[in-house]
Amino acid sequence: MALFEEKAFSPSSLPLAFRMCPRTFEEYVGQEHILGRGKLLRRAIEADRISSVILYGPPGTGKTALARVIAEKTKSHFGWLNAATIGLDEIRKVIKDARARKSKGINTIVFLDEIHRFNKLQQDALLPDVEEGNITLIAATVENPFFYVNSALLSRSQVFELKPLSEEDILKVLNYALQDKERGLGNMDITIHEEALKHIAKMSDGDARKALSALEIAALTSAPDEQGKIKINFQTAEESIQKKVVVYDKKGDQHYDTISAFIKSMRGSDPDAAIYYLAKMIYAGEDPRFIARRIVICASEDVGNADPMALIIATAALRAVEFIGMPEARIPLAQATIYIAKAPKSNACYKAIEAALKDISTEETMEVPDHLKDSHYPGAKKLGHGTGYKYPHDFGGNVEQEYLKKKKKYYNP
Repeated sequence: MALFEEKAFSPSSLPLAFRMCPRTFEEYVGQEHILGRGKLLRRAIEADRISSVILYGPPGTGKTALARVIAEKTKSHFGWLNAATIGLDEIRKVIKDARARKSKGINTIVFLDEIHRFNKLQQDALLPDVEEGNITLIAATVENPFFYVNSALLSRSQVFELKPLSEEDILKVLNYALQDKERGLGNMDITIHEEALKHIAKMSDGDARKALSALEIAALTSAPDEQGKIKINFQTAEESIQKKVVVYDKKGDQHYDTISAFIKSMRGSDPDAAIYYLAKMIYAGEDPRFIARRIVICASEDVGNADPMALIIATAALRAVEFIGMPEARIPLAQATIYIAKAPKSNACYKAIEAALKDISTEETMEVPDHLKDSHYPGAKKLGHGTGYKYPHDFGGNVEQEYLKKKKKYYNP
């Protein structure tokens, strides 16, 4: 296959998800926040004036589909590349061909899938020609481009985030596929229970490709009855979608976003939300020690001395994770999560140390008062160290004396 060969849409041997890829905005479902009527990106595409863009979002949310809509709209030469399968030599050839077209007044749009797989050198190779307009780059990635794409390339591109499709959006996609006689399953006499269709939509987790693949499996593996009808029930739908795969990259957005939501739910005293995010991380295979460490931090930062037992329970959960391991460790993790979520909250300790550290870093460092200095070495008394110190226990446990050269208030319980 040639590097820039266009792919066909219609052959029935192709997967349903590929066949049903939208060709126009009318067929495109979802992403109204960036593609609704009047939105900047849609206006640019419809006017065939699109500049370099980076599309990022979870699988099956329409990144490649949007590229196909652009390919149908544009008068420019449109080429398809995948960062996982090409190297510098191929990049240079694409750029060379694009320059030749430009000299003839023909623009080139390059769709580059999985740009996060490109190393710095490969990304740098694109920079001059993106900047000079020899190519218009449309890059797609499931990873946060602000972590994986060079800042120089980012500054020359607009970044658009695609969100997981809603259950309603997925149902629209599935119904289109069931009705479409040209590319979908419309020529098959299929009856699918509403609850079965909803189950596929729900379990696809916002991924249209996964939903269409499940529908296709259900249709192709269900034997027609005596009247030639294919009936898809709830059990068939369950078997077709199989186990729900949680979208969770342990080094990317999902990792940071989920742990952030987990901590904020505990801080916000919502044990149900906190347990949900805990379950999501456990289900996705997150390191339980990482979770336990964050629980310990939350116990001290957000509960603090409002309930000192929170820190004890959190550190016990951390030890339990290291001692017994998974899957049993999920129970002490859940116990600690719920305790901290339900505990009274105080960030006074956190605010105290932050304020003190700020003073240390920005103000003149205060000297220790002489009466507080160590007096347990020869010559200390000659220096006046320890002289005049009042031992609190001699005064009933509390005595007024100077502990700081300048009066400060850090702890506000």
